[in-house]
This record gives sequence, C-alpha cells and structure tokens, in this order.
Amino acid sequence: MEAIDIPIILLVEDDPDDAELTLHALKKSNLKNQVVWVKDGVSALDYIFLEGEFSNLTAESRPALVLLDLQLPKIDGLEVLGRIRKDERSRNLLVVILTSSDDDEDIIKSYDLFANSYIQKPVDFQSFVSTVQHLGMYWMVLNK
Repeated sequence: MEAIDIPIILLVEDDPDDAELTLHALKKSNLKNQVVWVKDGVSALDYIFLEGEFSNLTAESRPALVLLDLQLPKIDGLEVLGRIRKDERSRNLLVVILTSSDDDEDIIKSYDLFANSYIQKPVDFQSFVSTVQHLGMYWMVLNK
C-alpha cells in the first residue's frame, strides 16, 4: 500500500498564546496535517526554502499552507510574503494572513503581494477556535 503524503501547515506566529490556540483549533478540527510552528520571519523563510536551521530537511518538508502573522520579529510578515511570491520555488504556495491587524493598509499590501486570504484574528476564544477550524478545513480539505 502506497503512503499518502499529508501536506504540512506552517504556522508563523510569535505570540505563544495565539500559536497554542491555533494549534488547538487545528487539532480539534481533526485535520491530519502536521503543523510546524516557527516564531519569526527569518525562521519562516528558512523553513520554506530549507535553509539555515532547516537545511537538513527535504523538499517533502515544504509546507502546502502558510498561516502568517504580520507583526513578527526579525522580518515582518509582509516581507516574508513578498519573498515567498518572488521566488519560483514558493510562488504558488498558499499563504493566509492570520493577524490581529484590521488596518486597511495591511490588508491592501497583503493582497498586493498576492496573499490567498486575509483573516483578522477574533478576540473571543470560541470565535478564534471556530475561525481557525474553518480556515483549516477550507484550505486543506475543500480548496483545490
């Protein structure tokens, strides 16, 4: 029997509480995807391009979906998104902005850089969990 590749989700989030909530919500939605969590823009790019601390990984480790916060240390989310879109290896990678920002300028810049979606994190716990569950189901199961 042939092994089925389960796509990886890369969570780029510097806030441990938001990361924990996101991981909990994805697990609760019964997605089988492995979720890799990195805490800054440099680590995100290293993971996507298999460089730096992730240079020992293979191409199969590349994510199918990136959940990207905008306010990140070292390199911000918009810069990460721009670099993803400029590189042939990652140009078609699904990138969903998952951030607390509701700034119109952030939304416009994200879509100008070809984000697949922009979602503002709900403040309420239940709403946050529900949003992430729907997000995971849509992008990893329903979307083609």
